[in-house]
Amino acid sequence: MTNCVLCKDNLKPEEGKLIWRGDDCRVILVNHPDLPGFCRVIWHRHVAEMTDLSYGEREHIMTLVFAVEAAIRHVMHPDKVNIAALGNMVPHIHWHVIPRFKDDACFPGSAWSTRTQEPKESAIEVRRKKTQELPAAIKAAIANLA
Repeated sequence: MTNCVLCKDNLKPEEGKLIWRGDDCRVILVNHPDLPGFCRVIWHRHVAEMTDLSYGEREHIMTLVFAVEAAIRHVMHPDKVNIAALGNMVPHIHWHVIPRFKDDACFPGSAWSTRTQEPKESAIEVRRKKTQELPAAIKAAIANLA
């Protein structure tokens, strides 16, 4: 598919940072101003639905999603982690792995909900600093899968 934002490999800094790339998937640290630590696990091939993948491929991507979740929990210590695969805007398999905190802008709603509160900038800054540890933690979690 042409013009799919998830098919492209070159990210602009405002879009995020490539953390890990394997044969079938990659992990991106999303540059989200309100949700530091937000990651995406993206299937390389342009496929719209999980059932378009083989059983082994489904197992593979979910194993990566859970490794990313574990790394986020270890580094960020969130109150909750949201895992979502919507694909309504971009029909390309990708999973959102999002650390959530009771004081984040949309809590307890989804990351795409209307803001319900203004988080303290000092709390956001602490979380931004913690995200610097995420690439190494995610790479280590994935390496430990082998």
